[in-house]
Amino acid sequence: MKVPLAQGARAAAAKNVSTARRQSGETHLVEWKESWRDEYLRWLCGFANADGGTLVIGMSDKGEPVGAEDADRLLVDLPNKIRDTLGLVVPVRAVTKKGKDLIELVVEASPTPISYRGEYHFRSGSTKQQLTGNALSTFLLRKFGRHWDGAPVPNIAVQDLSAEAFNRFKGYARGSARLPPGALSASRAELIEKLRLTENGMLKRAALLLFDEDPERWVTGAWVKLGMFRGGADLAYHDEVHGDLFSQMDKTLELIFTKYMVAWIGYRGIARTETFPIPREAMREALLNALIHKDYSSGNPIQIRVETDRLSIWNAGPLPPSWTAKTLLERHTSQPHNPDIASAFFRSGLIEAWGRGYERITEACREQGTPEPKVESDGNGVWIKWAWVNPTSDADRIRPRGEVSDGRPVAPPLTPPLTPPLTPPLTPPLGDPVERLLVALAGGDLDGAGLRAHLKLRDKTHLRERYINPALAGGLIEMTIPDKPNSRLQRYRLTAEGQAKLAAKRGGRR
Repeated sequence: MKVPLAQGARAAAAKNVSTARRQSGETHLVEWKESWRDEYLRWLCGFANADGGTLVIGMSDKGEPVGAEDADRLLVDLPNKIRDTLGLVVPVRAVTKKGKDLIELVVEASPTPISYRGEYHFRSGSTKQQLTGNALSTFLLRKFGRHWDGAPVPNIAVQDLSAEAFNRFKGYARGSARLPPGALSASRAELIEKLRLTENGMLKRAALLLFDEDPERWVTGAWVKLGMFRGGADLAYHDEVHGDLFSQMDKTLELIFTKYMVAWIGYRGIARTETFPIPREAMREALLNALIHKDYSSGNPIQIRVETDRLSIWNAGPLPPSWTAKTLLERHTSQPHNPDIASAFFRSGLIEAWGRGYERITEACREQGTPEPKVESDGNGVWIKWAWVNPTSDADRIRPRGEVSDGRPVAPPLTPPLTPPLTPPLTPPLGDPVERLLVALAGGDLDGAGLRAHLKLRDKTHLRERYINPALAGGLIEMTIPDKPNSRLQRYRLTAEGQAKLAAKRGGRR
């Protein structure tokens, strides 16, 4: 016997189906089928494991009602079949549209994993996927309120982590004011606790990636690969960047702007200017996004491909459920793939606000007047791609080291080669940025504006990242108001160690 519905309920249900179709069509919330097949239990499983959704029987792929065969029988059989197979109680309702009887199955999102005969399915966009391997592991962890980077790792102690990595983190964090009082002067073990990077007395995976000098001992593929290509296919040269995530960011950024990208020459009045195709701030945000949101269980390194007129960055990892590449470029909530890693980067001050990474990238590109990047997702990872038009005159560009005027690299492209990968010593060397900063402070303390004027810099972020933070991390300079890092009255001065380093460097030049 057909289960009757009140006329008002029928009309409301039909209106809901129509509204869902108009708004989203067959998306992650709605699926249409002309007739019932038991294999569609997999679709219900996928809805339950994602955001829920509605399966409508008796609708064509074009959204036209054709009527459900044996609707009366389905109303009786389907609730029991779904309960026995999936363990779900799903409302099965009869609705009428254009005189055709339809069956509507409304599935709510399940707080626990749902399997179909041992298979786990997931609704992503307008398709259903069977989860296996790393995708299944990540799904199960998250269903139980866990994340991959939060899993504890036995048999490694805080003392095994890199002192240099902690110094690097503290150098960044000094200006952020995002750590609890006393955290910067705390021991490494205390700092790890304050960053919530332990569980049951064991370090989390995030702690190893953030602070171990060789995280690849624990996580395969935890590194960055760069390659310069000529003619689209020929690899001219490449580099690998290893180490903790903070040093990976610093080293990769430096490599891109000193070895891989070509600056354009311009003039402001009589002053010569050098502009890169991609703003430094935009590149920095793109690298941070790749490092923070990468699926480290994939075993694949971050890959950066550079050509003469384009650059792309790829990191493994799917987008959050129901997200598309377009979502990243719009205002969106923060859903970090690795919450513990993201939290540490936030505390360091390297990310200003969660969920604004791509927004900051486009803002930086618009401010410089350069093309904005395209973002693509293939289900296995995310691409961010820049393309630009180079000046027609060879005289209008600055060539990286190792390149002659016709664009061909001189072998080797970088002398000395970066083998092993760049690994700074515990105390930063008096390389160009730090050395110039120490020289600037030799005459007395200066504030940020004074330093920029002395060093002829305009970018506050560049001053902080390349000059101030490394010098602070190495104990070569100090703040005059250390308790208020963001004070407008903040100034910087040489420490005794900084004075000694500067004196030694000058003495060596005599």
